[in-house]
Amino acid sequence: MRRAWATVLAVLAMVVAGPVAAASATDPIPLGDSFVADEAGVLSGGQLSGADATLAKLETDTGISLYVALVPEFTNPSDRNAWADAVAQDNGLGDRQYLLAIATEARQYTISASPSGPLSEDQLVAIEQSLLPDLRADDWAGAIDTAATGVRQAAGGGTPGSSGGGIPGFVWIILLLVVAAVIVFLVVRSRRKAKVAAGGTTPLEQLPLQDLERQAGSALVATDDAVKTSEEELGFARAQFGDEATGEFEAALAQAKENLNQAFTLKQKLDDSTPDSEADTRAWNAQIIELCTQAGALLDERAAAFDELRKLEQNAPEALAKVQELRGSVEPRIAEAESALAALSARYAPSALATIADNPVQARQRLAFADDRLAEAQEDIGAGRGGEAAVGIRAAEEAVDQARLLVDAVGKLGQDLAAAEQSISALVANLQQDIAAASALPDADGRLASVIASTRQAVDAATAATAGAQLAPLQVLQSLEAANTQIDGAIAGIRDAQEQAERARQQLGQLLLQAQAQVSAAEDYITARRGAVGATARTRLAEAGASLVQAQQLQTTDPAQALSLAQRANQLAGQAIQSAQNDVGSFDAGIMGGGRAPAGGGDNVLGAVLGGIVINSMLGGGGGARGGFGGASGSLGGGRGGGRTVRTPGSFGGGGTRGRRGGGRF
Repeated sequence: MRRAWATVLAVLAMVVAGPVAAASATDPIPLGDSFVADEAGVLSGGQLSGADATLAKLETDTGISLYVALVPEFTNPSDRNAWADAVAQDNGLGDRQYLLAIATEARQYTISASPSGPLSEDQLVAIEQSLLPDLRADDWAGAIDTAATGVRQAAGGGTPGSSGGGIPGFVWIILLLVVAAVIVFLVVRSRRKAKVAAGGTTPLEQLPLQDLERQAGSALVATDDAVKTSEEELGFARAQFGDEATGEFEAALAQAKENLNQAFTLKQKLDDSTPDSEADTRAWNAQIIELCTQAGALLDERAAAFDELRKLEQNAPEALAKVQELRGSVEPRIAEAESALAALSARYAPSALATIADNPVQARQRLAFADDRLAEAQEDIGAGRGGEAAVGIRAAEEAVDQARLLVDAVGKLGQDLAAAEQSISALVANLQQDIAAASALPDADGRLASVIASTRQAVDAATAATAGAQLAPLQVLQSLEAANTQIDGAIAGIRDAQEQAERARQQLGQLLLQAQAQVSAAEDYITARRGAVGATARTRLAEAGASLVQAQQLQTTDPAQALSLAQRANQLAGQAIQSAQNDVGSFDAGIMGGGRAPAGGGDNVLGAVLGGIVINSMLGGGGGARGGFGGASGSLGGGRGGGRTVRTPGSFGGGGTRGRRGGGRF
């Protein structure tokens, strides 16, 4: 029935409008009520109705919709991906709906796809590649049929239906019988498109609770990736154009971060030990999704302007040179990081260095990946392919920046561990004084003796640990802090207010340093491995960071509250590290246990997948890298005769960017 309705509508449009002339306007277009919008006027009436019938049957058989827009050229925006994404967004396409955009005169094409759709990036790349023979022969109807066949095969839907003989006669019979029913069709179609505009999915209030929770977790990860990628891209732009030129993007990013932080706070409430009612659980998960959607929209509103500011496609040679210069400055620092890590390993336990243990190896993989992208970008520039060069440059930028972060993290943790050792010495001295003071107090019931004994045990263990090798300073500090809290409570009565305040300030200062070190280590670890890290670790890190900021703000006005917040920040950061390490371990196990590595790059590409620079959809296993909003990764395939596939991240933006950078010239 869907096939008949679509065919009737297409023929009615032909009867009423007559032959379609080539359109001059090629801004993003409305798709109308059929699957094919031929603004270029390159399809005959029979080809148009046949293509629409083929795509209608594809939707009926597979549940996947493929829309096609044919225009002379892409304008406002001129970037093929931005143009196609704008059409998809304006027409409310959902996760299971794809758009093939073809500029017949400009000789460009792309497929716009939601990252959470049913077709993988590799499948979309293969479909794009399969279109080249038809496109180069100006066989537009053939290209549509080939695309439909590719989608059907990717979806496992069997053989494609015929788009040829017999349909026109059938159409005229249908026309005689159901012209009056066209009005009904329009109503049904309108309702269906309204649902798509709302997301193409079941309303949140109707989702099973488990699905709602899963969707909220995915939204958090995708939005966090979008924010992180947008922040990285903004850093590149700020370095090139200055603060004044990037002010509007800074403001949008700040508001998106605020929304994301509110969402993380709700997630933490859901995860804590306090039981929540089902009504609260549903409401908070729905609010998380809404906050993440708003954050993505804030970034999307500035995405086109950001791309216009950077103009990587037009300025590819200059941008390439800048990335090459940055890459050259990072490479020698990897050897320095290796030496520093070796020295730290001689002093500290493996548990103390877990967040940086493989940083030099990861940094080299990121640079190798960047080298591959830069070489391809150089080739593209020489061949006049500015768009493809821009994609490679953007991927190389992010890879080099992650290599720098990985190297910096080694030195930063070394400094934090050295500071923790100094804190251990100061805290041990204070505890020894407390033991002496407590020993002079009356102890009728023996409770004080127990506190003294446990404190002395903690001091002895810390002294022994600092005297030997393989020290874990942050763990030792945690033990000493617990002993300090216990004995302070036992002897608080013998101290005057001034002495108690001074002790609180000392303890707070030590805890703030400890929490800052833990939060910093967690942030560096997760940022450089975000392709494998899920919502739990990100939530704990976000809440740890918020508690640390609050503690720093209150340290002079309310030391007691600041002390509690610093302890919370330290605890949550430790949980974030543990959860993130578990996620990365699962990712590694998926690769080693049979997951399929992406072709062309080996460990270098896997490192980029781990870093969230390229998506994980091409892997058979792994730790859960997600496609998602604009900051999540995409893939560029098709468009070149050699069949090279370039996997690349998104740019500044949120969910409306549709997540892919596909297609090319033909």
